[in-house]
Amino acid sequence: MSEEASPNTSSASAGTAQGDVGRRITQRREELGLTREETAGRAGTDPGYLQYLEEQATALPSTNVLIRLADALETTVVALRGGDADLPPGVGRAAAHPELLELSDEECRARLSTHGVGRLAVDTSTGPVIVPLNYSVVDGVVCFRTAADSEPAASAGSRVAFEVDHIDEALSQGWSVLVRGLARLVTDPDTLRRLAELAYSGPWAGGERDTWVCVEPVGVTGRRIVVRW
Repeated sequence: MSEEASPNTSSASAGTAQGDVGRRITQRREELGLTREETAGRAGTDPGYLQYLEEQATALPSTNVLIRLADALETTVVALRGGDADLPPGVGRAAAHPELLELSDEECRARLSTHGVGRLAVDTSTGPVIVPLNYSVVDGVVCFRTAADSEPAASAGSRVAFEVDHIDEALSQGWSVLVRGLARLVTDPDTLRRLAELAYSGPWAGGERDTWVCVEPVGVTGRRIVVRW
């Protein structure tokens, strides 16, 4: 099959397993709010071929295709191949003309979205600890599941900080949102059922993590780095 050929996509159904490159293409495309057709148009390729890349675990696009896709998705070939997966975000150089802006309350809450991965800052007997965890936003409150004997569970009844961010490596820009509030343990059966129904994602770490903690926001602030060309 040539790199531009439109494959028979009948096997590329919703249940088809994605390869690493396909997942990264899909994730970046959705981050930018692009459809397959828009992305294919930017990259000068066929939408059917892009669907094949996204949905077939065995798809191996050529370097030429990856270069065009990386340009269309405002990222790098290394990122699409996962070569930076074990590096911390933000290893690129600062842009020539960055500007730091304050986010409004509405913008902060929009970036919190419905779920994601954030960091909980808690105070412990041995000092401050920052713990990454999966969270959901239910009724404007940050909620997460954790183990009963974990540091996040022990934070119940204390003031905590919760932070989420996004880094755009290709453009050396990004944003962060900080939620400050009181952590509380959820024990009411009706509330527990509601959280279980509305939570968007379970803990990636797996294991017995059935203790629900919510952070009632007292203050929500955020900042954004933009690049002026």
